Amino acid sequence: MIEAYFKNIVPLFHRTQRFLDQRSWAWPWLLALVVVVAVMGSMFVGAYPMPLRRPLDILLDIILPFSWVDSPAWDLREITVVTLIRPPRIMVAVFAGITLGMSGTALQGMYRNPLVGPDLIGVSSGAAFGGALAYKLALPTLGIVTLASIGGVGAMLCTLFLARIVGGKSDGLPLILAGFFVGAFFMACVGLILHIGGGYAGPNLVYWLLGTFRGADPTKAWTIILTTTAGGILLMALRWRLNLLSLGDLDAKSLGLDVGTLRWILILVVSIMVAVQVAVSGVVGWVGLIIPHCARMLVGPDHRRLMPVSALLGCLLVLGLDNLTRTVIWSEIPVGVLSGFLGTPFICFLFWKCRSRGWS
Repeated sequence: MIEAYFKNIVPLFHRTQRFLDQRSWAWPWLLALVVVVAVMGSMFVGAYPMPLRRPLDILLDIILPFSWVDSPAWDLREITVVTLIRPPRIMVAVFAGITLGMSGTALQGMYRNPLVGPDLIGVSSGAAFGGALAYKLALPTLGIVTLASIGGVGAMLCTLFLARIVGGKSDGLPLILAGFFVGAFFMACVGLILHIGGGYAGPNLVYWLLGTFRGADPTKAWTIILTTTAGGILLMALRWRLNLLSLGDLDAKSLGLDVGTLRWILILVVSIMVAVQVAVSGVVGWVGLIIPHCARMLVGPDHRRLMPVSALLGCLLVLGLDNLTRTVIWSEIPVGVLSGFLGTPFICFLFWKCRSRGWS
């Protein structure tokens, strides 16, 4: 019976895969629909106990011009959870995932290196140092974002400079090693801030550095929404140029592309996007590395489809991890910890799968 089951299910799987491969243009629209459903579903889950339909009744009663429920049964705490706590947290998680997915895709395409990610080339560590310094100085959200952006851009420049003087070019193994060294240095700086900080800020800083969406507010939500929207529009506009850049500098230049200017624009945009993400939600590792690989499995290497699919997959992954940690797990584990548990075996699986035929 089991053999007959697999004889029927395996051909069906291959036919479905061929159907989707032939219609790769449909993936962004399908994933966008899934994202909408996931965002709406996230409003109904959380650690605070309430009836399943209660959030919908509260939202409809607020939005509609007439009273949706004649005798409301909810209290002020439930209204606060549904209107002030869950929406900002969901939006921060959604746009953090979009940021990491698009940033990882842009970096891997720009450097033609499948092991490049925001957290592996020092951007996240530099942004974490800037954000931790801002927390230590008790700066407002704008100050945290500003220092985190400066730290992220500075870390990226240090990585590029070190890779160029050591390896002669800013891609391949020298880039990965330079990113490791720069990231280790900035994380040591973060450790120094934690050591001399002490007091109440110490535990809060540690929890923030591990990556969490707890404590998201409208200010943080609008900060990452505006930054991700602006940077995402620019990356979407440049995605066909990424196709040319992924061919190599020589071929791209022969096709009329200003490689140097484009690379600096991409570096600046990605660094600022990741820095803002780190400033509002801490370091969420591995997402920017594994999501581009998943997207390439669905739609191939063409950045015209790869970029939006990476954004949507990153959104789904981060939002799913956040929903998991605030509903299933009793003690809220930081999302960055869960992404590490997920990303490490995934990248090991990719190493094993591609050991003979290389990365694609």
